[in-house]
Amino acid sequence: MPDPSSEAETEDSLLNGRVRLLQPRDGYRAAIDPVLLAAAVAARPGERVLDLGCGVGAAALCLLARCPEVMVAGLEVQDSLAGLGRRNAALNGHEGRFVVHCGDAAVPPAGLGDFDHVLTNPPFFEGGSGTSAANASRARAHQEGELDLAGWIKAAVKMLRPKGRLTLIHRAERLGDILAAMRGRGVGDIGILPLWPKAGRAAGRVIVSARKGVRSPLRLLPGLVLHGEAGEFTAQAEAVLRNGAALDPLAGPADNK
Repeated sequence: MPDPSSEAETEDSLLNGRVRLLQPRDGYRAAIDPVLLAAAVAARPGERVLDLGCGVGAAALCLLARCPEVMVAGLEVQDSLAGLGRRNAALNGHEGRFVVHCGDAAVPPAGLGDFDHVLTNPPFFEGGSGTSAANASRARAHQEGELDLAGWIKAAVKMLRPKGRLTLIHRAERLGDILAAMRGRGVGDIGILPLWPKAGRAAGRVIVSARKGVRSPLRLLPGLVLHGEAGEFTAQAEAVLRNGAALDPLAGPADNK
């Protein structure tokens, strides 16, 4: 008898098939943001990483495809997505290296903390702004709930060890909110990497990183142009999105100290 759950999900792939991904057919679906986010995390063998708001595990699994010797925990508030994340860990052979917890970032499970890296793709839209998605799961992934962007960043920094690094991807228009949320959180060595849809266009996304307890100055980094004039990925974007290359400029000199 067919598994009825199979009708509600699809199996897709990232990084030219190196990552297999079960995800809801009608809910939140991963695109290129988690791939870019994972590429910006300069994790080293043996380090502990938290994917905060991990969804079905797309960013975590892309990171493990490039850095298989790290340990990744995922925290996801939606039980259905957390369940898919666990199945994706098994599907990709990372059951022991990617452990998904179901819980709220505002009140994380006991013992979840002291990470070398936290990576996160917070909800993009402020609560009550715009038109909410018809699908409840998708709406929850896209719109802030009780935890706004400042609260999300506070929770992420709290779960870092001293000198650990936070890396997030967000809409470029909310960069001011991100920097304001980081002010007074004891973070420095902030790096901002713009992601341009095409050359000469305004950035649509930014990747922002910061280190806990480090006072190095802010860096505006060389950005990445995603598409050529015909809509094809640029060679640089192709290297990241298809071949799993790292976005090295986000690893600052302070990371070696």
